[in-house]
Amino acid sequence: MTKQKIDNQVIATTGFAYTLSVISGKYKMAILYCLSKYGVVRYNELKRYLGNITFKTLTDSLKGLEKDGLIYRKEYPQIPPKVEYSLTQKAESLIPILTDLCVWGEKNK
Repeated sequence: MTKQKIDNQVIATTGFAYTLSVISGKYKMAILYCLSKYGVVRYNELKRYLGNITFKTLTDSLKGLEKDGLIYRKEYPQIPPKVEYSLTQKAESLIPILTDLCVWGEKNK
């Protein structure tokens, strides 16, 4: 086995790789940021905050974040349907790290 293959296998088992897997994607960090800033947010509000995101991409990103235990999805049984999203405690613990990334970006852009 080459050194590069061994390194990739080692990295894949780290906390770093896990963290990247749950926040990777164009909009996941932006969704987490919106929920941290605005609290409980409905689907269409979230879409407005994010701008050019498609409904499919937003839905897929939300499903991924929910699956990874970073957001709560609360659906109300009414017509028209009402769905709200909020951060889990697990996601709340990630927000300071995302904030540090924002600070770094502001200092280095």
